[in-house]
Amino acid sequence: MDLITKEYRTINYISGPLLFLEKVRDFPYNAMVEIILPSNEVRNGQVLEIGDKHVLIQILEKTAGMDIEKTRVRLKEEVSRIGVSGEMVGRIFDGMARPIDGLGEIPMDKRLPVIGSPINPVARARPEDFIMTGISAIDGFNTLVRGQKLPIFSGAGLPANEIAAQILEGARVREEDENFVVIFAAMGITRREEAFFVDHFDKTGIKNKVISFMNLADDPTIERILTPRCALTTAEYFAFEKGMHVLVVLTDMTNYCEALREVATAREEIPGRRGYPGYMYSDLASLYERAGRLRGKPGSITMLPILTMPDDDITHPIADLTGYITEGQIVLSRALHRQSIFPPIDVLPSLSRLMNNGIGEGKTRDDHRELSNQLYACYSEGIDIRRLMSIMGEDALSEMDKNYLQFAELFEKKLIGQGAEPRNIMATLDLGWELLKIFPKEELNRINKDLISRYFTEIMEDGIQTPFF
Repeated sequence: MDLITKEYRTINYISGPLLFLEKVRDFPYNAMVEIILPSNEVRNGQVLEIGDKHVLIQILEKTAGMDIEKTRVRLKEEVSRIGVSGEMVGRIFDGMARPIDGLGEIPMDKRLPVIGSPINPVARARPEDFIMTGISAIDGFNTLVRGQKLPIFSGAGLPANEIAAQILEGARVREEDENFVVIFAAMGITRREEAFFVDHFDKTGIKNKVISFMNLADDPTIERILTPRCALTTAEYFAFEKGMHVLVVLTDMTNYCEALREVATAREEIPGRRGYPGYMYSDLASLYERAGRLRGKPGSITMLPILTMPDDDITHPIADLTGYITEGQIVLSRALHRQSIFPPIDVLPSLSRLMNNGIGEGKTRDDHRELSNQLYACYSEGIDIRRLMSIMGEDALSEMDKNYLQFAELFEKKLIGQGAEPRNIMATLDLGWELLKIFPKEELNRINKDLISRYFTEIMEDGIQTPFF
């Protein structure tokens, strides 16, 4: 409903997606406006800046056909809002939360501001409890914890989309499935990528637990900035009002940051590092910090942002700032990808700072932490010996060195390279024990003797144990 029907015809000029309006005093910051073309077509905009002489409005759709003298502007809402409803599950929306799956409009329960509700830090609960992604390199070594924000650092040409699809398929919590929903937000993707995700949702049967927001590469740039905010507003509704556990997957945050830079350039702002706006850190934080758990609320928001590192540079501003804000990172390896290992996740530079909160007895298994440490140490040693062999040759290696070398190869091909099939956490841990059989028990110095005597013997005799998922 329009709050004010007064219309303004005082457009000064239009620059890219930005419109400059003169002689306006009653537009609040962040308000939504309607832009009425001479043909009476209505487009949407948002107030970005209020100055003494101008009001700066970002146009959320195309600017073609706008006549400066005949186009009118009027206030629509004092803050950008989207409608939310429990019926959104299984539906596909565009970047501004409008249905695009041909199934019609959805009756909305309420309208919520896309900027989200401020959260008192004291009200935040500590992230804990295990979320299984179905990927051994994550579940076993960089465990995702409910309420955590754990980004995936990819590179151009690496299968980040395929990994995202596999996570969407394999993600589980220990409660019943109806308490769990996945929100997938894609920013700046191609139509081929959109078709890949939509087909994957249909083929794997996970469509009925996924809410999708699709912003395509040819959609307006400004819409790309709203897409993750619409997705996170929906996540807050399901988590804190419906009491559900929500996994939010955002891809690709690099496209989002490029949109920020484009808008900042159009506003003629002074650029920061590599041309990105100086406020990019706080802007990313305003998104990432919407993940978490609240005391007294049963629901949670767990976030997996995916970003493409330009030139595989982990020190690039996007990856660098994301690493400061979030609780770890999952790093994809081009070397593993060249060996046709999928998913090509390099566990050595990867890290989950909250892993200890979500593993152990009653959550995964009592041997998880020490087994992970041992496997990590053995793989790291194997990689070092592989580099040494490339310099000195295989003849310079001892028998134990050759064991570590063989372990590193098996670790990559069997444990990391699981293929496209999801693997539960128990199978991951049992396979880890199987791989350690290449060493004598005395070499396993990261695991206490009780765990060795119990699991090492059990796995050797009984094979893979029964999963609890």
